[in-house]
Amino acid sequence: MSGTSVDGVDAVVADFSSGIPRTLAFASSAFDQTLRSEVLALSAPGTDSLDLAGRVSISLARAYAQAVGDAIAKAGLDRRSIEAIGCHGQTVRHRPEQGFTIQLNDPALLAEITGIDVAADFRRRDMAAGGQGAPLVPAFHEAVFRHPTVGRAIVNIGGISNVTWLAPGRPVMGFDCGPGNVLMDAWAHRHRGTPFDEDGEWAASGRADRALLERLLVEPYLDRPPPKSTGRELFRIEWLERQLSPGLAAADVQSTLADFTARAVVDAIDRFCTPTDEIYLAGGGARNPDLAARIARLAGKRPVASTDALGIPTGHVEALAFAWLAMKCVRREPIDLASSTGARGPRILGAIYPA
Repeated sequence: MSGTSVDGVDAVVADFSSGIPRTLAFASSAFDQTLRSEVLALSAPGTDSLDLAGRVSISLARAYAQAVGDAIAKAGLDRRSIEAIGCHGQTVRHRPEQGFTIQLNDPALLAEITGIDVAADFRRRDMAAGGQGAPLVPAFHEAVFRHPTVGRAIVNIGGISNVTWLAPGRPVMGFDCGPGNVLMDAWAHRHRGTPFDEDGEWAASGRADRALLERLLVEPYLDRPPPKSTGRELFRIEWLERQLSPGLAAADVQSTLADFTARAVVDAIDRFCTPTDEIYLAGGGARNPDLAARIARLAGKRPVASTDALGIPTGHVEALAFAWLAMKCVRREPIDLASSTGARGPRILGAIYPA
């Protein structure tokens, strides 16, 4: 799995033999700067080219193959014991309002390099069935995180934040609630030359600007009811620039962006996921102590913890989810995402590229 933050590839070796997913090994491979820059160039509307997309797809397949090989080696397994690779690909366009989504990938090349069957292209089948194509992980969250009597919100904070609501006696619901790290990362890169704000230390050094925060919170997407999904097409640096006032210190803007991400998460839970008794965080944002503390303050009496407390480390959740989706694809088992993406009913997600 490589996410909207465009920082690298996460891979897990997943064992489903006992019924409860177990991570046998986890590997993370950082993107080199050239690949990251090219992915970001393709993520900005109006700057794409077919030649660049083709080259990036090949480079991504080789990066995925490296991560897969590292994970299998750490697990001490033979490649022949792996039934399939679940590979999401790198999202560079997500236009559910126009009926398409694009994830760059070359699953045929990945199968050729690894000698393992590849399940890929999960989102477009959901979209073909009238869904948003995202988020797909709520079905996995339900399988591993649901509690029979406690209402839980599972929040994945990648580039974009998404929430899965697991309420006793109710169907699972999931949706993108707004920006995760995407705006904070872009602002840190512009003003500090770093890909992200390490541990949220820069945001913590600033003071949130109330007027700017209120302008950010007026964004109509935040008020739209689920199912809904979003991406860099909306929450990008140009969108932020339109909200800024002259004279704001860069650190204060970063602090405001951290508050904005936290508010987008908790407001979404309060508005669309009631009742929720517990909140669990996953993804890169869950490892940002400043951001996690802001979410905890807004959550009030509801406990906020990472998914580590539920037995799955925060950095493993998304990669493990796509191993689970690959398992479902290989077994031809349909997944019902109607309440999360708006699809017309259960569908078998993904296409298989045999080795």
